[in-house]
Amino acid sequence: MICFIVDDIVPCLKELATGDIYDTEVVRIRRKSILEKYNKRTGWYVNWSKFSDDTEIYALVLKGTNDVQGLVAIQYDDEAQAVHIAWGCTAPSNNIWHFGKQRFSGVGGHLIAIASELSARHQYDGFVYGEPMDKELFDYYCEKFGALPLPALPSDSHPYRVMFSDECTSKLREVYSYEWTDEVL
Repeated sequence: MICFIVDDIVPCLKELATGDIYDTEVVRIRRKSILEKYNKRTGWYVNWSKFSDDTEIYALVLKGTNDVQGLVAIQYDDEAQAVHIAWGCTAPSNNIWHFGKQRFSGVGGHLIAIASELSARHQYDGFVYGEPMDKELFDYYCEKFGALPLPALPSDSHPYRVMFSDECTSKLREVYSYEWTDEVL
C-alpha cells in the first residue's frame, strides 16, 4: 500500500519550518526486533515486523542518525520484472493526512527512488508497481506523475494498482541523493 505523495522533488529532505536541507541515508532493516517499534500503535499504519521474509524493509533516515523519516517494504517480482512496493509510508511526523502535520518534504519521492534503484540493481530497468491507498492517490500518480494504471488481479482485494516506468522513476533517481548504509538502527 502506497500511503504518500511525491510532494517536493529536492535532492535531500527539506524541513518545512526552516527551509533547511538535510542529507539522507538508506538503511535496510533486517531484524524484527527493530521493526517491532514501527507499528499501528505508533502511527506507522501496519506492524512492520509482520512482513514475510521475502519482503525487504528500507528506512530513510537523516544522515548520521537513527531518525527514520519513511519506510518502504519491497518485494522482487520476477514475473512482472519489477519491484513491488508492498507498503510505503512516511514517519508520523511527516504524515499530513493522518496527523495533520509534516516536518519534512521529499520523503515520498525518496521512497519511490529507493524502490526504483533496487529495481535497476535487480535488472528490472527501474520498473516499480504498487497499490495507492485510495482513488485520490491513484488518480494523483496517474495524472500528475505519469504512472500507468494496472488492472486489479481477480484474487486481489485492492481496486487500485499503478506501474511506475523507468521514465517516471529515472528523474527521481537522478535528483535524490542518499547514501546506502549497513543496518545501524
